[in-house]
Amino acid sequence: MNMLRELLDIDGFAWPWALLAVLLPWLVHFALPARASADAAALRVPWSERLRQVADGHAGLPRPRGFPWLMWLTWCLLCVAAARPQQLGPPVAPPQAGRDLMLAVDLSASMGEEDMQLGGQVVDRLTAAKAVLADFLDRRAGDRVGLIVFGDRAFALTPLTLDRDSVRQQLDDAVVGLAGRATALGDAIALAVKRLQRQDAAQGESREHVLIVLTDGVNTAGVLEPDKAAEIARDAGVRVHAIAFGGDGSAMSVFGFRLPLGGGDEVDEAGLARIAKLTGGRFFRARAADELAGIYAEIDRLEPVKRAGQAVRPRIERYPLPLGAALALGMLALLLRRRGA
Repeated sequence: MNMLRELLDIDGFAWPWALLAVLLPWLVHFALPARASADAAALRVPWSERLRQVADGHAGLPRPRGFPWLMWLTWCLLCVAAARPQQLGPPVAPPQAGRDLMLAVDLSASMGEEDMQLGGQVVDRLTAAKAVLADFLDRRAGDRVGLIVFGDRAFALTPLTLDRDSVRQQLDDAVVGLAGRATALGDAIALAVKRLQRQDAAQGESREHVLIVLTDGVNTAGVLEPDKAAEIARDAGVRVHAIAFGGDGSAMSVFGFRLPLGGGDEVDEAGLARIAKLTGGRFFRARAADELAGIYAEIDRLEPVKRAGQAVRPRIERYPLPLGAALALGMLALLLRRRGA
């Protein structure tokens, strides 16, 4: 069998027991009774001897001597095809399986505050958040990601999708004040929960649901209070990670120098912490871009993407080759038999 496998360049047979059928013609030959002789014929006619010669193949052109072996080879090839020879294909890794992940980004007026250091330059909070989120998206292969922005109201910019490039593009196009200048935090959480539940219903499957909320203010708009929205998220099985983002108060620039204006932070840290705790998530505080990057790295650790499993090698059927050869030899045997008849 090893020689046969090497000859056909295969790795095995799906039904190796079918090769035993190669012996079937011999078994039939020895098991059946011998054919009755012409002397035992029940009916004799004057031309019976001529009929016997025709039946035995002695009339006309002689039958090719190799014909029985040709039929035998055809039968062997049919048995090999029935055994389903197979070859292992190249390794294929199963697809990655991740989570349904919604990003809710605050676009209120305060996100335009220029109090963030990024690449040696002072930038506004939204620009810093975009840079960190872009790097975060690069690491979420296997997740379905959606994007929600909120201000006076909450809007879904991108539905849940595996196309992270489209999410990144929509995030890049977002500007401060696009959704209004207030902060509808509760509405954003409720909209994210609704989108996640709708995705499950559409896909007919259930995946882990995670919402990451990034805001630098307090809830000042919308119809739903954040605590009530957090209860809805908890009941729907949505885990919320809340990030309070922003510097230590606003500042103004005088002759190139930045002077703090005081006033402290206006982020509702206590409220965001309650939301995260109620839904089984985590609360984070970031006052700089590098702290925000560290927070998203921590979320990567808390919500790891399920990496691709062990690669498998699919089995490729190779029975068409011996089957085609058997059909060709069968046609040749039939042709030779007609010529020799």
